[in-house]
Amino acid sequence: MSEESELINQPVEEQAGRQDGHEQAPAGEVDEIQALREQLAQAQAQAAEYLDNWRRTAAELSNARKRMQREAEEYRATAAVRVLEKLLPIADDIARAFENLPADQAESEWVNGFRLIQRKLEQLLESEGVSAIATEGQRFDPALHYAVTHEDAEGYSEGQIIAEVSRGYMLGDRVLRPSMVRVAK
Repeated sequence: MSEESELINQPVEEQAGRQDGHEQAPAGEVDEIQALREQLAQAQAQAAEYLDNWRRTAAELSNARKRMQREAEEYRATAAVRVLEKLLPIADDIARAFENLPADQAESEWVNGFRLIQRKLEQLLESEGVSAIATEGQRFDPALHYAVTHEDAEGYSEGQIIAEVSRGYMLGDRVLRPSMVRVAK
């Protein structure tokens, strides 16, 4: 075996102890090398710990940002739903007012102005994704309709909606307010 391969296979302390072939290094140098290696190992372990902590913190921050964005979107959606729910009775009142409009005032400028307001309100609701729930002639669906009465009615099968008492609305797939209906029994 060559001197180099012997040196590779020897423990560190023995390698450090050799100089120019076979001389031993002073014990102080061996201790110093060993101390430096221990310090290196400690520094590497500490660096690995810091890296791990940094990665966890970065992941936590990313998750917190995503959670905050999701909560903000939910808050906006909830706020929009509350405002839309408050507008629905106004739309109902305007529709009832037009249903009970005296015939002699049907074409007055004042009434036409209110019709424009009603159209704007309807367009606003539509632009926000609000749609009316279909009722007349439909089968009663407890997820969409609220039965006010169950009555005998000719020409209607059991469970079929006879008439709408109050219009219901949906926002996308969500029921804002169920339709109040009369149902055949």
